[in-house]
Amino acid sequence: REAESFKEQGNAYYAKKDYNEAYNYYTKAIDTCPNNASYYGNRAATLMMLGRFREALGDAQQSVRLDDSFVRGHLREGKCHLSLGNAMAASRCFQRVLELDHKNTQAQQELKNASTVLEYEKIAEVDFEKRDFRKVVFCMDRALEFAPACHRFKILKAECLALLGRYPEAQSVASDILRMDSTNADALYVRGLCLYYEDCIEKAVQFFVQALRMAPDHEKACLACRNAKALKAKKEDGNKAFKEGNYKLAYELYTEALGIDPNNIKTNAKLYCNRGTVNSKLRKLEEAIDDCTNAVKLDDTYIKAYLRRAQCYMDTEQYEDAVRDYEKVYQTEKTKEHKQLLKMAQVELKKSKRKDYYKILGVDKNASEDEIKKAYRKRALMHHPDRHSGASAEVQKEEEKKFKEVGEAFTILSDPKKKARYDSGQDLEEDGLNMGDFDANNIFKAFFGAPGSNFSFEASGPGNFFFQFG
Repeated sequence: REAESFKEQGNAYYAKKDYNEAYNYYTKAIDTCPNNASYYGNRAATLMMLGRFREALGDAQQSVRLDDSFVRGHLREGKCHLSLGNAMAASRCFQRVLELDHKNTQAQQELKNASTVLEYEKIAEVDFEKRDFRKVVFCMDRALEFAPACHRFKILKAECLALLGRYPEAQSVASDILRMDSTNADALYVRGLCLYYEDCIEKAVQFFVQALRMAPDHEKACLACRNAKALKAKKEDGNKAFKEGNYKLAYELYTEALGIDPNNIKTNAKLYCNRGTVNSKLRKLEEAIDDCTNAVKLDDTYIKAYLRRAQCYMDTEQYEDAVRDYEKVYQTEKTKEHKQLLKMAQVELKKSKRKDYYKILGVDKNASEDEIKKAYRKRALMHHPDRHSGASAEVQKEEEKKFKEVGEAFTILSDPKKKARYDSGQDLEEDGLNMGDFDANNIFKAFFGAPGSNFSFEASGPGNFFFQFG
């Protein structure tokens, strides 16, 4: 009678959803009368409401041990198994209920739920092997609707989230499990995996080591730990070689590091950028551009890689590409430095679309006044129309055009003020210099002789000419 009284009080609290008090009274009933199946069944129901499915499973199993015909006990055992992710065991429990009561609609529905969970497990297993991690996450989300307390499903979901680069979500799932069970090797592994993929390699190793302490034969943690240590060592060796100026060795070490784990996107992005820096030092600019491109493919927020590539584009006079990269950088980080770099690239792009007077004369941009005069003398004589009077009309037209351009180039580059405006990227025509008004012959006369001088080209043999002053 005393046990029944405790049970009735437990029922009252259960009805009011005060599950902690209900649990206390059902425990008193069990302590008073430990061989009553229904008391264990009721406490199992209470523990299920409190989300303590593992404890609830023990009570439900005890209830059916005491009374194998206890339908609600079998149902609760099945529900606990299903909530914990053991769909096969759950199915056996629900089948037992149907043996006792073949019309039990709850058991029929729960049996279908268990089959659904088993199906999602199978699909997830296949998709994980295919590396279709998004589908695995989808399957685990569906399975967890029926098995909310299954750590195995949560860990698999978290691992796939980490492999998809969704690190905060993955860490949240792993941390929730570790709060309940700090010795869970799988959760420790996933926590380390997130840190590893976020390039926090040293911290990641600590979690992998901890996971291996809990489960020495944990294959994934073992492999990840080995990769993390190897990556850290190679990257550090590469950095050391670079600082010492041994660029060839640095290149080799970064290349070896890139072969360790293709899944580590953030670390590999840094390795590609580092190798790009090495290539730029070796003046292998196209290879440097390729490395930086690989870096931003892996991490499109990697500012350092965009800056490195933009500089390589500038060095190879690919100004449109340089402007595009500097624009991307400035949109992300609006600093004075980035604004200045963008402005410089835009000026060089504008300059590149004009006539390149240095190229026309065949001189370097730092050429001296004497070098510019010497280059003009050579090019003007080479392209003077009189020298090509016997050529076809097409050749004459082309040489006349080149002769005029040589004159333009000399006029601008021989005048310090005009040269300064040209070098700064200013539009010369906007400054009142109409290039169409140039008379190349007048420039030629002024350069080669005083006004009124006679000059002509005369043939001294087939294809040979000499210039004769009058």
